[in-house]
Amino acid sequence: MSTATKTYSAKDIVALEGLDPVRKRPGMYIGGVGMAGLHHLIWEVVDNSVDEAMNGHATEITVTLHKGGSSVTVSDNGRGIPVDKHPKTKKPALEMVLTVLHAGGKFDGENYKTAGGLHGVGASVVNALSKELTAVVRRDGAQYRMMFERGVAKTGLQKLKGAVRGTGTTITFSPDPTIFPKVDFDSETIRTRLETASFLHRGVKVTYIDEVAGTKVTYLHEQGIVDYLAKVLKDRSARPIHESPFTLRKDDDIRMELTLQWTESTDEHVRSYVNGIPTGNGGTHENGFRSGLNKAVRNYIDTHSLTPRGVKISHEDIREGMVAIVSIFIAEPQFQGQTKDRLNNPEVQPLAEAAIRPALEQWMNNNRSIADSIIARIIAAARARAASRAASDAVSRKGGAKRTMLPGKLSDCLASGKGNSELFIVEGDSAGGSAKQGRDRNNQAILPLRGKVLNTESATLKKIVENKEIQDMVASLGCGIGPNLNLSSLRYQKIILLADADSDGHHITTLLLTFFYRHMPALIADGHLFIAVPPLYRIDIGKETYWANDEEHREQILAEHAKRAKPEITRFKGLGEMMPKVLWETTLNPKTRRLLKVEVDDQLETDRVISDLMGRDASARFRFIMERAEDAEEIDV
Repeated sequence: MSTATKTYSAKDIVALEGLDPVRKRPGMYIGGVGMAGLHHLIWEVVDNSVDEAMNGHATEITVTLHKGGSSVTVSDNGRGIPVDKHPKTKKPALEMVLTVLHAGGKFDGENYKTAGGLHGVGASVVNALSKELTAVVRRDGAQYRMMFERGVAKTGLQKLKGAVRGTGTTITFSPDPTIFPKVDFDSETIRTRLETASFLHRGVKVTYIDEVAGTKVTYLHEQGIVDYLAKVLKDRSARPIHESPFTLRKDDDIRMELTLQWTESTDEHVRSYVNGIPTGNGGTHENGFRSGLNKAVRNYIDTHSLTPRGVKISHEDIREGMVAIVSIFIAEPQFQGQTKDRLNNPEVQPLAEAAIRPALEQWMNNNRSIADSIIARIIAAARARAASRAASDAVSRKGGAKRTMLPGKLSDCLASGKGNSELFIVEGDSAGGSAKQGRDRNNQAILPLRGKVLNTESATLKKIVENKEIQDMVASLGCGIGPNLNLSSLRYQKIILLADADSDGHHITTLLLTFFYRHMPALIADGHLFIAVPPLYRIDIGKETYWANDEEHREQILAEHAKRAKPEITRFKGLGEMMPKVLWETTLNPKTRRLLKVEVDDQLETDRVISDLMGRDASARFRFIMERAEDAEEIDV
C-alpha cells in the first residue's frame, strides 16, 4: 500500500463553492475552451434575450462586437432581470442570476412558457469565465448597474442617475484569457447565428454591430423558417425539384414549425432547433420528424401503387435530396449536456411524428403533380443506391484486413491494427519513396497517391467507389465506406494526410478532406484524421538549421536571428526533394513533427464552405475569390 493511500482522508476532499466549479472545469459547462466554447458564451446570453422574445416580452435584440474583437454586448428590450432583493438570500436577484448556479426564473413555468435556458447556469457561467462583466438593467423607469470580475461582484447594485424609458437588459463581457487560449471572437460566426435566430423567431428584430469592421446589419423575417429554407437552398446551391415547399405550423399538442423541400442533391440536410437553440446532434424531435416523414411518403406510395417491380425503397431513398428546417418549442426540454446539442425528451418523438405524418400525406394528395415528381425522384434514388451498393461492396471486399488483399503500393507497418499505428496518405510516388525510407516501420504505414484525387463533392457514389486511388485508401483502412463504414475494423489509429506545403499540396489535402467529410465522417468525429505540416523552407544560420512552415514563419525566424550570420534559405519544391532523414526529423517523428487534428466545430458552416468551394456551382467560388482578392499578398503559381 502506498503512502498516498494511507494518508488519504477527509481533509483531502475539496468542495468547490460558488462559481469555482465552472472555472476549474469549464468544459463541463460550455463543451471546451476552443473557439466553439468561446462563442458559446455569446449564445448563452443571446438565448436569455431570445427567451424574452419567445414569451412575448421583447421585440428587439442587439449584439455588438466591440473594437479589439474580444468584448461583446448583448442588449434586449425585454422586462429586465429583477433587481429587488431575494427573500431568502437578501441579495439582489440580478446578483443571484449572475453568481449562483441554477438560479433563474425559468423553473416554475410561470414566467416563461418556453425557454432555451432552463438549467439556470447560462448567465452565471458566462460571468464565471469572463475577465469582466457588466450588467445594466432598465426597470420601473430607472437604470441599475452591477460589475463583476471573474464571477465575483466588484460593486453592489448601483442605481444610476436619471429616469429612463422602456425596459430591458444589457450584458457586456470580456472572456478570461487565463481560461481561453484565444479570446478574439469570429464576426462571421456571430452574424450567422444571429441571422438564424431571426429566421426562427418571426417578427423579432435582430441587429448585429461589428465595430471591428465598422458594419451594422439588421434582420427581420416575417416569413420565418420559410425564408430560412430559401436561404439554405441558395447557400447549398441545391436546386429544388418542386416549386412550393411543404410547410407546417402547429400549436396544440406541440408547438412546431417545419418546412421542407426535395432537391437534386444526393444528401439529406436537416437543421433542427429546440426553443431557438440549434441541435446539431438531433434528438427525439428529429427522430419523430423522420419517422412521420417516412410513414407519410410510404402511405402515399402504397395508396397509389407507385412502387415499381423489383425496386426496394429505403428510408434513405425517401430522404435523399431533402432539405428541411425543424423548429419546436416545449416547456421543459431535456438537453444532452449544457451545450444543448441533442434533445432527449422521449415524449416529443410521438408528438412530432403525429404532427407531420397526416399533414404531409394530405399535402401530397392535394398536390398530386408535386407529389409524383417527389416519388419519381425517390425511385431514381433507390435504383442508384442499388447500383452503387454493388460497387461499394466490391470495394469493401477488396479492403479486407488480410495483408494479401491490401494495395500493392501500400507499405504497411508491423503494428497495423494496434493503438499506436499510423497511416500516412502521401502525395506522389517520389514523396512516398522518401517517406517509406524515413518512417518508423514498426508503426508507420505509407500509402502514396498518384496525381490529384477525385473531387467527390461533384461525383456520384458509383463513380467514387470505382476510382482507383479511393479504392486503395478504403482498402488500406479496412473499415468500409459510406453506410458500410465500421470503425471497429479500422486498421490504423491515426490517418495522416501528408502533401506538399504549396498551393497544389493544399488543394490535394482539401480534396481528401472533402472525401473523408462526405463519405467517412465517423473518422473525423472519432478523432482519427490529421493533417501533417511539413516545412516549406529550410533556413541555415551559421551551424544551426531552422524549418519554416510558411512565409510568415520564415520571417519570424529571420527576425529572431537578425543579428547572427547571414541566413541561407532553401524553398522545398516538394516532399520528394527531402532526404528521408530530413523528412523523418521534420514531419514523421512524433517527438518533433507538427500535426493538425481535423475537427468540425460548426457542422452547418463546414457543410456550406465545402459545398461552395468544391461543388458544381462555380459562381460561389468566383464570389469567394473576388471578395478576398485584396487579401492575397502572394500567389503561388
